[in-house]
Amino acid sequence: MVDHARAARLAKRITTIVASAIGTEIKDPRLAHVTITDCRVTGDLHDATVFYTVMGAAVDAEPDIAEAQAGLAAATGSLRSMVGAGTGVRFTPTLRFELDTVPDATRAMDELLARARAQDESVARVARDASPAGDSDPYRHDEDSSSGES
Repeated sequence: MVDHARAARLAKRITTIVASAIGTEIKDPRLAHVTITDCRVTGDLHDATVFYTVMGAAVDAEPDIAEAQAGLAAATGSLRSMVGAGTGVRFTPTLRFELDTVPDATRAMDELLARARAQDESVARVARDASPAGDSDPYRHDEDSSSGES
């Protein structure tokens, strides 16, 4: 039987262990800018997918994702050993690292929203200075209608 609550607790614990190990125990310079964002564990607790992001060293520097992937691949065995020691489960889950695309999607969404705001502002500017093509109030009102109509 699948226990989703147990899988969620194990995923949270794996996230903490892997992030702590990368920050303090794994001395690979390729992992210096890796941040663990999430973990998902299968219902049978045998496989764990660990999501990560890579931040650039400088403000405008592009992160080296290939180097980070190579560093994580090299450290997978020792990280799995640390997860096994830190969780105490009967079977230590296999670890698979996957690049988290949420920050890129968020950045793209922010750019789209900024473009939409700029477009809205330009439409509002045009509308503010515009005047109606016909009457200023083109709708029929009760006082305008003749009393003979039903």
